[in-house]
Amino acid sequence: MARSQDRSKRKVSGGRYHSARSKRKYELSRFPAQTKLSDKKKVRAIRTLGGNIKRSLLNVKEINVTDKKGTAKKTEILNVIENQGNPNLVRRNIITKGTVVETKLGKAKITNRPGQEDSVNGVLI
Repeated sequence: MARSQDRSKRKVSGGRYHSARSKRKYELSRFPAQTKLSDKKKVRAIRTLGGNIKRSLLNVKEINVTDKKGTAKKTEILNVIENQGNPNLVRRNIITKGTVVETKLGKAKITNRPGQEDSVNGVLI
């Protein structure tokens, strides 16, 4: 069965919505990229609506870190420390938006979505 981004089949109260139509091609969703901490950078190109290309980051080792002054530096990610969205991703070293990682410059919080962009950006904590 295809993964879809359409409305849920159930209401908040538990009642059922009755579908007026079937799924559409443009409503398909993908499995999450689950960007991992690794030695080598690996990117997957995905064709999107209109023939555009979205680059999905699969493995990463470096991060663009911005400090409070606004200066950005590229540094190495040492470890994944915390993920408030899903704590189980920490032990698997998976990086998502909001994850706190340890870098050579200190702890940084990821500010972008690495599974849908070609880089990892963060701010120092």
